[in-house]
Amino acid sequence: LTFPLLSVTLLVSFGSSMLYGYNLAVVNSPAEHIKAFYNATWSQRYGHGLAHGPLTLLYALTVSIFALGGLVGSLLVGVLVERYGRNGALSRSALLVLLAGGFMGFSRELGSPEMVIIGRSITGLHSGGCCPGCAQPLPHGSGPYSHSQGMEKASYSPKALFFICLGVFSAQVLGLPELLGEDRFWPLFLSVVVVPASLQLLLLHCFPESPRYLLIERNDVHGATKALHRFLGTPDVQDVLKEMKEEQRSLSSMEMVSVWQLLRDRSVRWQTLSVVVVNAGMQLSGIDAIWFYTNTIFENTGIPASQIPYTTVGTGAIEIVAGLIGCFTIERVGRRPLIITGFCAMGVCSAGITVSLLLQAALPWMRYVSVACVVGIIAGFCMGPAGVPFLMTAELFMQSHRPAAYIVGGSLNWFCNFAVGFIFPFLQMSAGAFCYLVFCGVCLLVALYVYLIIPETKNKTFMEISHIFA
Repeated sequence: LTFPLLSVTLLVSFGSSMLYGYNLAVVNSPAEHIKAFYNATWSQRYGHGLAHGPLTLLYALTVSIFALGGLVGSLLVGVLVERYGRNGALSRSALLVLLAGGFMGFSRELGSPEMVIIGRSITGLHSGGCCPGCAQPLPHGSGPYSHSQGMEKASYSPKALFFICLGVFSAQVLGLPELLGEDRFWPLFLSVVVVPASLQLLLLHCFPESPRYLLIERNDVHGATKALHRFLGTPDVQDVLKEMKEEQRSLSSMEMVSVWQLLRDRSVRWQTLSVVVVNAGMQLSGIDAIWFYTNTIFENTGIPASQIPYTTVGTGAIEIVAGLIGCFTIERVGRRPLIITGFCAMGVCSAGITVSLLLQAALPWMRYVSVACVVGIIAGFCMGPAGVPFLMTAELFMQSHRPAAYIVGGSLNWFCNFAVGFIFPFLQMSAGAFCYLVFCGVCLLVALYVYLIIPETKNKTFMEISHIFA
Protein backbone atom coordinates (compact mmCIF):
# COMPACT_ATOMS: atom_id res chain seq x y z
CA LEU A 1 0.00 0.00 0.00
CA THR A 2 1.67 3.20 -1.19
CA PHE A 3 1.41 6.62 0.44
CA PRO A 4 -0.65 8.23 -2.38
CA LEU A 5 -3.11 5.31 -2.37
CA LEU A 6 -3.40 5.41 1.42
CA SER A 7 -3.80 9.19 1.38
CA VAL A 8 -6.62 9.25 -1.18
CA THR A 9 -8.40 6.40 0.64
CA LEU A 10 -8.26 8.28 3.94
CA LEU A 11 -9.32 11.53 2.27
CA VAL A 12 -12.34 9.95 0.59
CA SER A 13 -13.32 8.13 3.79
CA PHE A 14 -12.92 11.31 5.85
CA GLY A 15 -15.25 13.23 3.56
CA SER A 16 -17.82 10.50 2.94
CA SER A 17 -18.09 7.60 5.43
CA MET A 18 -17.06 9.71 8.42
CA LEU A 19 -19.47 12.48 7.42
CA TYR A 20 -22.26 9.92 7.10
CA GLY A 21 -21.61 8.69 10.64
CA TYR A 22 -21.43 12.25 11.95
CA ASN A 23 -24.77 13.16 10.39
CA LEU A 24 -26.40 10.05 11.87
CA ALA A 25 -25.51 11.06 15.42
CA VAL A 26 -25.30 14.87 15.29
CA VAL A 27 -29.04 15.38 15.92
CA ASN A 28 -28.99 13.33 19.13
CA SER A 29 -27.25 15.72 21.53
CA PRO A 30 -28.94 19.05 20.59
CA ALA A 31 -32.45 17.55 20.30
CA GLU A 32 -33.96 19.61 23.12
CA HIS A 33 -32.26 22.80 21.91
CA ILE A 34 -33.57 22.33 18.36
CA LYS A 35 -37.08 21.60 19.65
CA ALA A 36 -36.94 24.75 21.79
CA PHE A 37 -35.90 26.76 18.72
CA TYR A 38 -38.77 25.31 16.70
CA ASN A 39 -41.24 26.10 19.49
CA ALA A 40 -39.97 29.67 19.96
CA THR A 41 -40.05 30.36 16.21
CA TRP A 42 -43.57 29.00 15.90
CA SER A 43 -44.66 31.17 18.83
CA GLN A 44 -43.14 34.29 17.21
CA ARG A 45 -44.88 33.55 13.91
CA TYR A 46 -48.31 32.48 15.08
CA GLY A 47 -48.60 33.72 18.67
CA HIS A 48 -48.67 30.28 20.29
CA GLY A 49 -46.25 27.40 20.76
CA LEU A 50 -46.39 23.93 19.27
CA ALA A 51 -48.20 21.12 21.06
CA HIS A 52 -46.15 18.05 21.96
CA GLY A 53 -47.42 15.95 19.03
CA PRO A 54 -46.74 18.46 16.21
CA LEU A 55 -43.37 19.36 17.76
CA THR A 56 -42.38 15.69 17.83
CA LEU A 57 -43.54 15.36 14.22
CA LEU A 58 -41.45 18.34 13.11
CA TYR A 59 -38.35 17.09 14.90
CA ALA A 60 -38.82 13.52 13.63
CA LEU A 61 -38.96 14.95 10.11
CA THR A 62 -35.72 16.85 10.77
CA VAL A 63 -34.03 13.64 11.88
CA SER A 64 -35.36 11.32 9.20
CA ILE A 65 -35.31 13.54 6.11
CA PHE A 66 -31.56 12.89 6.01
CA ALA A 67 -32.40 9.37 4.82
CA LEU A 68 -34.79 10.60 2.12
CA GLY A 69 -31.99 12.76 0.77
CA GLY A 70 -29.75 9.70 0.91
CA LEU A 71 -32.25 7.70 -1.13
CA VAL A 72 -32.31 10.34 -3.87
CA GLY A 73 -28.51 10.66 -3.81
CA SER A 74 -27.99 6.92 -4.12
CA LEU A 75 -30.12 6.85 -7.28
CA LEU A 76 -28.24 9.78 -8.86
CA VAL A 77 -24.70 8.61 -8.15
CA GLY A 78 -24.35 6.57 -11.34
CA VAL A 79 -25.26 9.54 -13.54
CA LEU A 80 -22.81 11.81 -11.68
CA VAL A 81 -19.91 9.36 -11.96
CA GLU A 82 -20.55 8.74 -15.64
CA ARG A 83 -20.59 12.46 -16.38
CA TYR A 84 -17.93 13.88 -14.05
CA GLY A 85 -15.79 10.91 -12.99
CA ARG A 86 -15.25 9.80 -9.42
CA ASN A 87 -13.15 12.80 -8.39
CA GLY A 88 -15.58 15.19 -10.05
CA ALA A 89 -18.60 13.57 -8.42
CA LEU A 90 -16.97 13.69 -4.98
CA SER A 91 -16.02 17.35 -5.45
CA ARG A 92 -19.55 18.32 -6.43
CA SER A 93 -20.93 16.35 -3.49
CA ALA A 94 -18.59 18.28 -1.18
CA LEU A 95 -20.08 21.53 -2.51
CA LEU A 96 -23.49 20.25 -1.42
CA VAL A 97 -22.19 19.86 2.13
CA LEU A 98 -20.96 23.46 2.15
CA LEU A 99 -24.44 24.56 1.07
CA ALA A 100 -26.07 22.39 3.76
CA GLY A 101 -23.71 23.75 6.42
CA GLY A 102 -24.71 27.29 5.45
CA PHE A 103 -28.41 26.49 5.73
CA MET A 104 -28.07 24.87 9.16
CA GLY A 105 -25.49 27.32 10.51
CA PHE A 106 -27.58 30.44 9.82
CA SER A 107 -31.00 28.91 10.57
CA ARG A 108 -31.31 30.37 14.07
CA GLU A 109 -30.09 33.83 13.03
CA LEU A 110 -32.75 33.91 10.32
CA GLY A 111 -35.42 32.29 12.50
CA SER A 112 -36.06 29.49 10.02
CA PRO A 113 -36.62 25.86 11.08
CA GLU A 114 -37.11 25.12 7.38
CA MET A 115 -33.40 25.82 6.82
CA VAL A 116 -32.45 23.08 9.30
CA ILE A 117 -34.69 20.58 7.52
CA ILE A 118 -33.38 21.60 4.07
CA GLY A 119 -29.79 21.37 5.32
CA ARG A 120 -30.40 17.88 6.71
CA SER A 121 -31.90 16.72 3.42
CA ILE A 122 -28.89 18.07 1.49
CA THR A 123 -26.43 16.27 3.78
CA GLY A 124 -28.42 13.11 3.08
CA LEU A 125 -28.14 13.76 -0.65
CA HIS A 126 -24.36 13.94 -0.21
CA SER A 127 -24.15 10.76 1.87
CA GLY A 128 -26.33 8.81 -0.55
CA GLY A 129 -24.15 9.89 -3.45
CA CYS A 130 -20.69 9.25 -2.07
CA CYS A 131 -20.78 7.19 1.11
CA PRO A 132 -19.26 3.74 0.46
CA GLY A 133 -21.37 0.98 1.83
CA CYS A 134 -24.51 3.13 2.16
CA ALA A 135 -26.00 2.38 -1.22
CA GLN A 136 -24.14 2.12 -4.50
CA PRO A 137 -20.60 2.59 -3.21
CA LEU A 138 -19.13 5.44 -5.25
CA PRO A 139 -15.43 5.15 -4.39
CA HIS A 140 -15.59 1.36 -4.49
CA GLY A 141 -13.08 0.12 -7.01
CA SER A 142 -11.70 3.60 -7.61
CA GLY A 143 -8.19 2.42 -6.83
CA PRO A 144 -5.95 0.64 -9.31
CA TYR A 145 -7.20 -2.84 -8.54
CA SER A 146 -9.97 -4.75 -10.20
CA HIS A 147 -13.42 -5.21 -8.73
CA SER A 148 -12.71 -8.73 -7.52
CA GLN A 149 -9.43 -7.69 -5.93
CA GLY A 150 -11.17 -4.79 -4.28
CA MET A 151 -13.71 -7.14 -2.76
CA GLU A 152 -11.38 -9.95 -1.76
CA LYS A 153 -8.27 -8.07 -0.71
CA ALA A 154 -9.56 -4.73 0.52
CA SER A 155 -12.88 -5.67 2.17
CA TYR A 156 -13.83 -2.07 1.55
CA SER A 157 -17.17 -2.11 3.32
CA PRO A 158 -15.77 -3.06 6.78
CA LYS A 159 -13.16 -0.30 6.41
CA ALA A 160 -15.90 2.16 5.53
CA LEU A 161 -17.76 0.94 8.63
CA PHE A 162 -14.80 1.96 10.82
CA PHE A 163 -14.97 5.53 9.51
CA ILE A 164 -18.75 5.60 10.00
CA CYS A 165 -18.21 4.59 13.64
CA LEU A 166 -15.52 7.27 13.92
CA GLY A 167 -17.99 9.84 12.59
CA VAL A 168 -20.64 8.80 15.12
CA PHE A 169 -18.06 9.03 17.92
CA SER A 170 -16.93 12.49 16.74
CA ALA A 171 -20.51 13.78 16.91
CA GLN A 172 -20.92 12.34 20.40
CA VAL A 173 -17.70 13.95 21.65
CA LEU A 174 -18.46 17.35 20.12
CA GLY A 175 -21.92 17.15 21.69
CA LEU A 176 -20.49 17.23 25.22
CA PRO A 177 -21.51 20.31 27.27
CA GLU A 178 -17.85 21.41 27.47
CA LEU A 179 -17.61 21.61 23.66
CA LEU A 180 -20.61 22.29 21.39
CA GLY A 181 -23.38 20.76 23.49
CA GLU A 182 -24.76 24.03 24.86
CA ASP A 183 -27.82 25.75 23.44
CA ARG A 184 -25.97 28.63 21.81
CA PHE A 185 -23.70 26.30 19.85
CA TRP A 186 -26.15 23.89 18.19
CA PRO A 187 -26.18 25.65 14.76
CA LEU A 188 -22.37 25.49 14.74
CA PHE A 189 -22.54 21.86 15.86
CA LEU A 190 -24.73 20.94 12.87
CA SER A 191 -22.57 22.92 10.42
CA VAL A 192 -19.22 21.37 11.46
CA VAL A 193 -19.74 19.13 8.42
CA VAL A 194 -18.23 21.89 6.25
CA VAL A 195 -14.74 21.19 7.69
CA PRO A 196 -14.15 17.68 6.24
CA ALA A 197 -16.01 18.66 3.06
CA SER A 198 -13.73 21.69 2.58
CA LEU A 199 -10.60 19.59 3.13
CA GLN A 200 -11.80 17.04 0.61
CA LEU A 201 -12.65 19.76 -1.90
CA LEU A 202 -9.20 21.35 -1.54
CA LEU A 203 -7.07 18.20 -1.49
CA LEU A 204 -8.89 15.83 -3.85
CA HIS A 205 -7.53 17.67 -6.90
CA CYS A 206 -4.00 16.78 -5.77
CA PHE A 207 -4.68 13.19 -6.81
CA PRO A 208 -5.34 11.79 -10.29
CA GLU A 209 -8.67 10.33 -11.36
CA SER A 210 -9.34 6.65 -10.71
CA PRO A 211 -7.24 4.52 -13.11
CA ARG A 212 -10.12 2.08 -13.58
CA TYR A 213 -12.51 4.89 -14.45
CA LEU A 214 -10.04 6.39 -16.94
CA LEU A 215 -9.37 3.10 -18.72
CA ILE A 216 -12.64 1.19 -18.48
CA GLU A 217 -15.14 4.03 -18.81
CA ARG A 218 -13.13 6.68 -20.71
CA ASN A 219 -10.74 4.40 -22.61
CA ASP A 220 -7.90 6.77 -21.69
CA VAL A 221 -4.90 4.43 -21.62
CA HIS A 222 -2.34 7.24 -21.24
CA GLY A 223 -4.23 8.84 -18.34
CA ALA A 224 -4.75 5.49 -16.63
CA THR A 225 -1.04 4.67 -16.96
CA LYS A 226 -0.01 8.00 -15.41
CA ALA A 227 -2.50 7.51 -12.57
CA LEU A 228 -1.18 4.00 -11.92
CA HIS A 229 2.39 5.31 -11.79
CA ARG A 230 1.31 7.84 -9.18
CA PHE A 231 -0.78 5.49 -7.05
CA LEU A 232 1.52 2.45 -7.16
CA GLY A 233 4.80 4.37 -7.06
CA THR A 234 6.44 2.18 -9.70
CA PRO A 235 7.09 2.54 -13.44
CA ASP A 236 6.15 -1.10 -14.04
CA VAL A 237 2.35 -1.11 -14.20
CA GLN A 238 1.86 -3.33 -17.23
CA ASP A 239 0.46 -6.27 -15.29
CA VAL A 240 -2.18 -4.13 -13.60
CA LEU A 241 -2.94 -2.38 -16.90
CA LYS A 242 -3.33 -5.74 -18.64
CA GLU A 243 -5.75 -6.97 -15.98
CA MET A 244 -7.81 -3.79 -16.29
CA LYS A 245 -7.96 -4.15 -20.09
CA GLU A 246 -9.19 -7.72 -19.69
CA GLU A 247 -11.87 -6.44 -17.32
CA GLN A 248 -12.78 -3.75 -19.86
CA ARG A 249 -13.23 -6.38 -22.58
CA SER A 250 -15.27 -8.55 -20.25
CA LEU A 251 -17.55 -5.67 -19.26
CA SER A 252 -18.01 -4.47 -22.84
CA SER A 253 -19.33 -7.89 -23.85
CA MET A 254 -21.60 -8.13 -20.83
CA GLU A 255 -25.20 -6.90 -20.81
CA MET A 256 -26.05 -5.25 -17.50
CA VAL A 257 -29.34 -6.22 -15.88
CA SER A 258 -31.85 -3.52 -14.90
CA VAL A 259 -33.64 -3.48 -11.55
CA TRP A 260 -36.87 -4.65 -13.19
CA GLN A 261 -35.04 -7.51 -14.94
CA LEU A 262 -33.39 -8.48 -11.66
CA LEU A 263 -36.73 -8.63 -9.86
CA ARG A 264 -38.21 -10.79 -12.64
CA ASP A 265 -35.21 -13.14 -12.95
CA ARG A 266 -36.31 -16.40 -11.32
CA SER A 267 -32.77 -17.82 -11.44
CA VAL A 268 -31.65 -15.35 -8.74
CA ARG A 269 -34.94 -14.93 -6.85
CA TRP A 270 -33.52 -16.29 -3.58
CA GLN A 271 -30.43 -14.10 -3.86
CA THR A 272 -32.63 -11.05 -4.49
CA LEU A 273 -34.91 -11.90 -1.57
CA SER A 274 -31.83 -12.34 0.62
CA VAL A 275 -30.57 -8.87 -0.32
CA VAL A 276 -34.00 -7.45 0.55
CA VAL A 277 -34.12 -9.24 3.92
CA VAL A 278 -30.61 -8.40 5.14
CA ASN A 279 -30.66 -4.77 3.97
CA ALA A 280 -34.14 -4.04 5.34
CA GLY A 281 -33.33 -5.95 8.51
CA MET A 282 -30.12 -3.98 8.95
CA GLN A 283 -32.05 -0.71 9.36
CA LEU A 284 -35.20 -2.12 10.98
CA SER A 285 -33.01 -3.70 13.67
CA GLY A 286 -33.32 -0.47 15.67
CA ILE A 287 -29.75 0.73 15.29
CA ASP A 288 -30.91 4.02 13.77
CA ALA A 289 -33.21 4.61 16.73
CA ILE A 290 -30.15 4.16 18.96
CA TRP A 291 -28.03 6.59 16.93
CA PHE A 292 -30.74 9.22 16.41
CA TYR A 293 -32.27 9.15 19.89
CA THR A 294 -29.55 7.84 22.27
CA ASN A 295 -30.01 10.59 24.85
CA THR A 296 -33.80 10.17 24.88
CA ILE A 297 -33.42 6.41 25.38
CA PHE A 298 -31.00 6.92 28.28
CA GLU A 299 -33.29 9.56 29.79
CA ASN A 300 -36.18 7.08 29.76
CA THR A 301 -34.02 4.47 31.46
CA GLY A 302 -33.46 6.81 34.41
CA ILE A 303 -29.84 7.83 33.79
CA PRO A 304 -29.23 11.25 35.43
CA ALA A 305 -29.28 14.05 32.83
CA SER A 306 -25.76 15.21 33.76
CA GLN A 307 -24.34 11.73 33.03
CA ILE A 308 -26.12 11.06 29.72
CA PRO A 309 -23.65 12.83 27.35
CA TYR A 310 -20.69 10.94 28.83
CA THR A 311 -22.57 7.63 28.77
CA THR A 312 -23.29 8.27 25.10
CA VAL A 313 -19.61 8.94 24.38
CA GLY A 314 -18.76 5.67 26.12
CA THR A 315 -21.08 3.77 23.80
CA GLY A 316 -19.38 5.46 20.83
CA ALA A 317 -15.95 4.32 21.99
CA ILE A 318 -17.20 0.74 22.31
CA GLU A 319 -18.72 1.09 18.84
CA ILE A 320 -15.29 1.86 17.35
CA VAL A 321 -13.75 -1.17 19.07
CA ALA A 322 -16.57 -3.39 17.82
CA GLY A 323 -16.15 -1.98 14.30
CA LEU A 324 -12.43 -2.81 14.37
CA ILE A 325 -13.20 -6.35 15.54
CA GLY A 326 -15.62 -6.71 12.63
CA CYS A 327 -12.97 -5.46 10.18
CA PHE A 328 -10.39 -8.00 11.31
CA THR A 329 -12.68 -11.01 11.70
CA ILE A 330 -14.93 -10.85 8.64
CA GLU A 331 -12.41 -12.62 6.38
CA ARG A 332 -11.36 -15.13 9.04
CA VAL A 333 -14.69 -16.09 10.57
CA GLY A 334 -16.89 -15.71 7.50
CA ARG A 335 -20.11 -13.84 6.75
CA ARG A 336 -22.78 -16.12 8.22
CA PRO A 337 -21.44 -16.45 11.79
CA LEU A 338 -20.97 -12.69 12.13
CA ILE A 339 -24.36 -11.65 10.79
CA ILE A 340 -26.30 -14.37 12.65
CA THR A 341 -24.50 -13.68 15.95
CA GLY A 342 -24.88 -9.93 15.47
CA PHE A 343 -28.63 -10.02 14.83
CA CYS A 344 -29.19 -12.49 17.69
CA ALA A 345 -27.24 -10.27 20.10
CA MET A 346 -29.24 -7.23 18.98
CA GLY A 347 -32.52 -9.09 19.41
CA VAL A 348 -31.69 -10.30 22.91
CA CYS A 349 -30.47 -6.84 23.96
CA SER A 350 -33.60 -5.16 22.56
CA ALA A 351 -35.72 -7.49 24.70
CA GLY A 352 -33.37 -6.71 27.59
CA ILE A 353 -34.14 -2.99 27.30
CA THR A 354 -37.87 -3.74 27.53
CA VAL A 355 -37.40 -5.90 30.62
CA SER A 356 -35.12 -3.38 32.34
CA LEU A 357 -37.52 -0.49 31.67
CA LEU A 358 -40.43 -2.47 33.13
CA LEU A 359 -38.48 -3.39 36.26
CA GLN A 360 -36.51 -0.20 36.91
CA ALA A 361 -39.19 1.29 39.21
CA ALA A 362 -38.79 -1.67 41.58
CA LEU A 363 -35.10 -2.26 40.90
CA PRO A 364 -33.19 1.02 40.33
CA TRP A 365 -30.03 -0.83 39.28
CA MET A 366 -31.85 -2.04 36.15
CA ARG A 367 -30.93 1.29 34.52
CA TYR A 368 -27.39 -0.05 34.17
CA VAL A 369 -28.77 -3.15 32.49
CA SER A 370 -30.44 -0.82 29.97
CA VAL A 371 -27.11 0.86 29.24
CA ALA A 372 -25.44 -2.53 28.85
CA CYS A 373 -28.18 -3.59 26.41
CA VAL A 374 -27.72 -0.43 24.33
CA VAL A 375 -24.00 -1.16 24.21
CA GLY A 376 -24.80 -4.75 23.22
CA ILE A 377 -27.02 -3.59 20.34
CA ILE A 378 -24.28 -1.28 19.03
CA ALA A 379 -21.54 -3.89 19.40
CA GLY A 380 -23.64 -6.62 17.80
CA PHE A 381 -24.49 -4.36 14.87
CA CYS A 382 -20.91 -3.22 14.22
CA MET A 383 -19.44 -6.72 14.35
CA GLY A 384 -21.81 -8.19 11.77
CA PRO A 385 -24.95 -6.62 10.32
CA ALA A 386 -23.23 -3.29 9.63
CA GLY A 387 -20.71 -4.51 7.07
CA VAL A 388 -21.72 -7.98 5.92
CA PRO A 389 -24.82 -7.09 3.82
CA PHE A 390 -22.78 -5.02 1.35
CA LEU A 391 -20.11 -7.68 0.90
CA MET A 392 -22.81 -10.32 0.63
CA THR A 393 -24.67 -8.34 -2.05
CA ALA A 394 -21.57 -8.40 -4.25
CA GLU A 395 -20.85 -12.07 -3.59
CA LEU A 396 -24.37 -13.35 -4.25
CA PHE A 397 -24.50 -12.00 -7.82
CA MET A 398 -22.42 -12.10 -10.96
CA GLN A 399 -21.05 -8.81 -12.32
CA SER A 400 -24.01 -8.20 -14.66
CA HIS A 401 -26.49 -8.28 -11.76
CA ARG A 402 -24.50 -6.42 -9.10
CA PRO A 403 -25.39 -2.79 -9.97
CA ALA A 404 -29.11 -3.59 -9.91
CA ALA A 405 -28.71 -5.55 -6.67
CA TYR A 406 -26.91 -2.60 -5.07
CA ILE A 407 -29.74 -0.28 -6.13
CA VAL A 408 -32.35 -2.58 -4.59
CA GLY A 409 -30.39 -3.06 -1.37
CA GLY A 410 -29.34 0.57 -1.09
CA SER A 411 -32.82 1.95 -1.74
CA LEU A 412 -34.32 -0.34 0.90
CA ASN A 413 -31.54 0.63 3.26
CA TRP A 414 -32.28 4.33 2.99
CA PHE A 415 -36.07 3.93 3.03
CA CYS A 416 -36.01 1.80 6.19
CA ASN A 417 -33.57 4.29 7.75
CA PHE A 418 -36.17 7.02 7.11
CA ALA A 419 -39.03 4.89 8.45
CA VAL A 420 -37.26 4.13 11.74
CA GLY A 421 -36.10 7.71 12.25
CA PHE A 422 -39.57 9.10 11.61
CA ILE A 423 -41.73 6.51 13.38
CA PHE A 424 -39.64 5.68 16.48
CA PRO A 425 -40.62 8.73 18.61
CA PHE A 426 -44.32 7.97 18.05
CA LEU A 427 -43.77 4.24 18.62
CA GLN A 428 -42.04 5.07 21.87
CA MET A 429 -44.92 7.33 22.97
CA SER A 430 -47.61 4.76 22.15
CA ALA A 431 -45.94 1.47 23.12
CA GLY A 432 -43.57 2.65 25.85
CA ALA A 433 -41.08 0.00 26.93
CA PHE A 434 -42.63 -2.55 24.59
CA CYS A 435 -41.51 -0.66 21.45
CA TYR A 436 -38.13 -2.42 21.61
CA LEU A 437 -39.84 -5.79 21.17
CA VAL A 438 -40.55 -4.77 17.56
CA PHE A 439 -36.80 -4.52 16.94
CA CYS A 440 -36.26 -7.76 18.85
CA GLY A 441 -38.67 -9.59 16.53
CA VAL A 442 -37.07 -8.16 13.38
CA CYS A 443 -33.54 -9.10 14.49
CA LEU A 444 -34.42 -12.67 15.44
CA LEU A 445 -36.42 -13.24 12.24
CA VAL A 446 -33.55 -11.98 10.06
CA ALA A 447 -31.08 -14.18 11.97
CA LEU A 448 -33.38 -17.18 11.41
CA TYR A 449 -33.69 -16.39 7.69
CA VAL A 450 -29.90 -16.15 7.28
CA TYR A 451 -29.43 -19.40 9.21
CA LEU A 452 -31.98 -21.30 7.08
CA ILE A 453 -31.51 -19.76 3.63
CA ILE A 454 -28.23 -17.90 3.02
CA PRO A 455 -25.08 -20.00 2.58
CA GLU A 456 -21.59 -18.94 3.57
CA THR A 457 -20.25 -16.82 0.67
CA LYS A 458 -16.64 -16.55 1.81
CA ASN A 459 -14.21 -17.93 -0.80
CA LYS A 460 -17.04 -19.23 -2.99
CA THR A 461 -17.68 -18.48 -6.66
CA PHE A 462 -21.01 -17.25 -7.96
CA MET A 463 -21.68 -20.66 -9.54
CA GLU A 464 -21.08 -22.46 -6.25
CA ILE A 465 -23.42 -20.08 -4.42
CA SER A 466 -26.10 -20.41 -7.13
CA HIS A 467 -25.90 -24.22 -6.90
CA ILE A 468 -26.48 -24.05 -3.12
CA PHE A 469 -29.50 -21.78 -3.57
CA ALA A 470 -30.92 -24.05 -6.27
